[in-house]
Amino acid sequence: MKYCAFLRGVNVKGTNMKMADVCQVFKEAGMKDVVSILASGNIVFSSDKNAEELKIILEKAMSEHFSYDAFLFVKSHEDTAVFWNSIPFEKNEDFHIYGFVGMPGVENVLMEEFQKASQAENEKAEIVNNIFYWQVPKGNTLDSTFGKVLGKKSLKDQMTSRNVNTFEKILKKME
Repeated sequence: MKYCAFLRGVNVKGTNMKMADVCQVFKEAGMKDVVSILASGNIVFSSDKNAEELKIILEKAMSEHFSYDAFLFVKSHEDTAVFWNSIPFEKNEDFHIYGFVGMPGVENVLMEEFQKASQAENEKAEIVNNIFYWQVPKGNTLDSTFGKVLGKKSLKDQMTSRNVNTFEKILKKME
């Protein structure tokens, strides 16, 4: 079965790694057809194991090889397609749209945090199919009140986000 591993915290805040090295770690952990998408930690691969087993195997392999606490989320091809097909916002060149991959229930935590934060004009959030989506004006992602919340340590192992354009690239590689 085809999967995508979404790594958290790769190539930010001093955790730098080459995707070729990450792919090699995945291969050594028994994954097949391994390929990276962008430098932000999206690894497409094949395996006969289920997503829960793969998460444990790959976090251990990544942690040991790179000497850091690896956090990743493994989604099947079908699950990844749901992320792409559930986007609630119209594409607009003035906005970034992010989808969040994470632990079950994290979408509700994110919505609570979003509702507490002050928002820029036309900054929006919605939950569709248990997936949290966030639309933010370009240039405001890191400066927004909600963007700052996303860096909280308490959320570190709960989720990671990707621009929705990344989901499209990942799906094309999975097919």
